[in-house]
Amino acid sequence: MDFKKYHGNNFTEDSVDIQLWTDKGLIERGKDRLCRHGPKAKCVHCTPLEPYDEAYMKEHNIKHMSFHSYLRKMTAGVDRGKFAALDNISCKIKEGCKDHSPWPAGICTKCQPSAITLTRQDYRHVDNIVFENAKIVERFLDYWRFTGHQRIGFLYGYYEVHKDLPLGIKTTVVAIYEPPQETGRDFVKLNWPEPNQTEVDSIAKKLNLQRVGWIFTDLIPDDVTKGTVKHLRSADSYFLSAQECILAGHFQNVYPNACRLSTQGYFGSKFVTVCVTGDKDNQIHMEGYQVSNQCMALVNDNCLLPTRDAPELAFVRETTKDQYVPDVFYTEKDKFGNEIKKVARTLPVEYLLVDVPVSAPVEPKFTFNCTKDKNPFPIENRSIQGHIQDFQTLTNYLSQFTKAQFLLAAQDFHFILYIATMDMLPLKGSIDPLLEAINSKNSQAAIEWTNNDEWQTVEQLIAAQSSSASSQPSSSSNVSRQEASAGNGNDDITIVWSCSFCTFENPNGSGSCEMCGLPRHSG
Repeated sequence: MDFKKYHGNNFTEDSVDIQLWTDKGLIERGKDRLCRHGPKAKCVHCTPLEPYDEAYMKEHNIKHMSFHSYLRKMTAGVDRGKFAALDNISCKIKEGCKDHSPWPAGICTKCQPSAITLTRQDYRHVDNIVFENAKIVERFLDYWRFTGHQRIGFLYGYYEVHKDLPLGIKTTVVAIYEPPQETGRDFVKLNWPEPNQTEVDSIAKKLNLQRVGWIFTDLIPDDVTKGTVKHLRSADSYFLSAQECILAGHFQNVYPNACRLSTQGYFGSKFVTVCVTGDKDNQIHMEGYQVSNQCMALVNDNCLLPTRDAPELAFVRETTKDQYVPDVFYTEKDKFGNEIKKVARTLPVEYLLVDVPVSAPVEPKFTFNCTKDKNPFPIENRSIQGHIQDFQTLTNYLSQFTKAQFLLAAQDFHFILYIATMDMLPLKGSIDPLLEAINSKNSQAAIEWTNNDEWQTVEQLIAAQSSSASSQPSSSSNVSRQEASAGNGNDDITIVWSCSFCTFENPNGSGSCEMCGLPRHSG
C-alpha cells in the first residue's frame, strides 16, 4: 500500500489524539474504608490509578485497554518514554542490501523480515462506535428490505473522547455514504477505484467530518411474517470471514492512524468495521470490529488470502521466487491444556480480530435530517424505484420547504453530495459558503447563498420542471416530427422533443430528459 498516494508525506494527528495527550488519564478513587487520613490526604488505598492498571481493568472487565493508555504504559518509568518508539510490522525483504544478490538469489538476517507469532492485541484504537440516531442505520437497511440484496456503505463522522474508558476514543457516525456497487442476495462487489471519493471526502471534511469506517449487511430472512433473520455468525462459525478481514485490513491501511511515537508517522488505524447480521434471537443487530496491526501488515504486503470453502480460515501465501513470505505462527491449547505453536498456513481469523462495541445514545442527535415531517433526500447509487436521484427528485424534495427553510433542506448529507456532483450543473465550486452556513447553523447565510448565479439557474430549471407537468411546449424548435411510411400507405407520426441541454431526443410525453434528467424547456 502506498500511503503517500492517499496522505502525502505528512500525517496530522486527529484533534482527539492531541486532546488525550494533554489529559493525565488518571483513574480517581474515593476514600477507602482502610484509609486513616483526613479528606485532603491520599494513601496507597485511594491514590489515583494509572489508566493501564491491570487490577482495575480486570475488576471492570475491560478486555482491551485504550490506545492512549497503551502509549502511557510505554512512556511510563524513570526515562518517561524517552526512547519509546512504535514500528510498523513489515513482511517484505528490506531493499538495498549489498551483502548478497537480490532475492531469490540471496537473503540475510539483516534484510529478512522477522517471523510473526499472532497474539491477541491488548489495545484498540477505537473503544466504541456510536450512531447518532437509529434513522441512519434504518435508511441503510431499506435497500435490503426493498431488494433482498446485501449492501456496503462508508461511515462518516468524527472522533471524540470516550469518557467511560480511561483515555478512550469514541467514533460517532452521522451519515452513511453508499458507493457504486453491484449487489445480490449473497454478494456485494464494490466498483474500485471508487468514483467521486475525492469529492465526497472533500465535502465531508468541510463539514468537519471524515470517513471513519465501513458497514455491510449479511442478512438472510428467516420468517418473513415475524421479520426475523437467520443467525449465521457466532463463536461456533465465524464473526468475520477471511475475505472481510482482508478488506477491513485494506481499508485500515488506506486510513492509517497518525502517531507521534511512530518512526513512520503512523501506527495502526481508527477505521472500523460494522457488520449488520442476525443475533441469537434472530433479530437484526450490529457487530463492530477492527483487525489487528498484525493483520494490517499481512494484508498490506499481500501475504493473506481467503480460503474457498471455509470462511473462518485465512491462508498465508507460500514463499515463491517472486515474493518472500515470513513464517507466521499462532498458539493454541492441546487436549492437555498445553500451549503449542502451529504454523499458520491456514489460520483461524479470530486471531486477527479486535471487537469494538456498537451503541446508540440515550438521547438521539441529528446532525442531518433534523425534521421528522419531511421526506429525506434519496440515498445515492440506488437503482430502485423511489430511491433514484434525478432532477425530478430534487424538485420534489425542495418543494417541501419554503425559501426561509432552505437551511433545513440543506441539512441532508445526500442532498449536499448530489448538488455538488451534478454533471450538468456542478455547484462544487460555489458550495463552500453553504457548507459554512450548515456548520454554523446560520439560516440567513444559507438563504443568501441561494442568490448566487449557479443556484438561481437551478431554481429556474426547477420552475420549468414544475410547469412542464401541466403544460405542453409551444416552441417548435424543441419539437421534431419523424414520419415513417407504412406498407398500407398511411403515415405513422411520432412526436419527440430535443433536450436543450444535451440534445437527446425524448418521447413527447416525458417531462424531463431521459439522458441528463433535466426538465423539458417550455420555451
